[in-house]
Amino acid sequence: MATNNHCLEETNPVIVVIIPFPIHSHMNQVLQLSVLISSYNIPVHYAGSSIHNSQIRTRAHHLHEQLSRIQFHDFQIPPLSPDSSRFMFIHAMEHLRKPVALLLHELSKKAKRIIVIHDSLASSVVQDWTCIPNAEPYMFLPTTTFCVLSQIISQESGKYLTIPNELAHDDNFNYDPIEVPYVEGTVCKEISDFMDYQEQFAQNSVGILNNACRFVDGIFVDMLVKKLNKTIWPVGPLHQITSRNRKCYNSISGKDRWLLDWLDKQEPNSVLYISFGTTISMAHHDEQLQELATGLELSETKFIWVFRDADIEDPDFNGEKGELPKGFEERMRAKGIGMVVRDWAPQLEILEHKSTGGFLSHCGWNSCLESISCGVPIAAWPMHTDQPANALLITKVLKVGLNVKEWERRHEPVSSSTINKALRRLMGPDEGAEMRKRAQDLGAKVRNATADGGVSCLECDSFIAHITRQI
Repeated sequence: MATNNHCLEETNPVIVVIIPFPIHSHMNQVLQLSVLISSYNIPVHYAGSSIHNSQIRTRAHHLHEQLSRIQFHDFQIPPLSPDSSRFMFIHAMEHLRKPVALLLHELSKKAKRIIVIHDSLASSVVQDWTCIPNAEPYMFLPTTTFCVLSQIISQESGKYLTIPNELAHDDNFNYDPIEVPYVEGTVCKEISDFMDYQEQFAQNSVGILNNACRFVDGIFVDMLVKKLNKTIWPVGPLHQITSRNRKCYNSISGKDRWLLDWLDKQEPNSVLYISFGTTISMAHHDEQLQELATGLELSETKFIWVFRDADIEDPDFNGEKGELPKGFEERMRAKGIGMVVRDWAPQLEILEHKSTGGFLSHCGWNSCLESISCGVPIAAWPMHTDQPANALLITKVLKVGLNVKEWERRHEPVSSSTINKALRRLMGPDEGAEMRKRAQDLGAKVRNATADGGVSCLECDSFIAHITRQI
């Protein structure tokens, strides 16, 4: 077992151990949660594979001071082999159970209570908590309660999410039944089986934390509490807490500053930010890539497009990676219309910038929540898992975005003409301006949620009071 930062505590009333799921969008959220909990002067241990822990620490370099309060446990896992899973994240989960169990046993001797917070997709890793009398497991939900309710309804062969009358207390809210997206078959069988396996252990959690706030999906939190009969603490947006004292230009390196310099020269709300996250590579969809670039050029929208390989290689992809149309990148740069970024980009700083007026996104929850908190409307292009439900929440419930790719037609390429029209609507002075106003109003509420006395701050206080209750 490899550790760093601190010696193990002698005796503590409570020690928190956090287990991430090893893809960036999940690790990022639980790392932010670790920082939040450690700010209450509670010892926090972050346990994962050495390769994934190193990756998240590198990308969170701006949190260096806060990370110094967290003890990382970097476990070595064997390399992929012909007999192992094709996916590194599944492989890691399969090899972390034993070292995590040993860590929990060791720490249990040094605290009166061990709080084990695990990602919903890392539930099997902590299953041995049952052998530790002073351990309590809590599940971290890296998406919305709306998404979980949608999944439950689909599993029960339902089609609509109906809001009970006793919860319908906001006159400005549309309480019509919501048709939930059908997502079966959007991931391969190996991943689907893995997710089902995790679900059986997730049911053992004492309570749930999730990275959202009541201004975003509070009514759905109440519905899920009734459904699961468990306490849920919506403590987000977590990125606001870790970046509260951050100055925009201080958190990015020199190689990225040119992007903000370029944004400084653009008109307010005139630039579209484009990113499909860390698990999706548009280069694997050559026909669609060509249509997207053409539609973007037709729309004459100024843009920053993050065009990079995904963190996770798709083992089923055997084709050649697509490239942008010949001359596209050079034309856009020469005209001053757009920038293509082929490396990591400072997404939050770009969304915070006054010149950014829209976000073309896959609707991963990290991206949605950052866009909401910055008051930037979303052009939704969901791909898989929780993304269709997130897109539905954004476009139909919160009404702070529009669909570019309709989920019902997910197997068809989106034409350049459709993309052109959608982007003109999003960035335009009519429908786009109305969405931007709603997004900005919601963003102001969400930003206040994590301030002292805000709804999410109070939720976190409540969780801390719960885990530190008298023993």
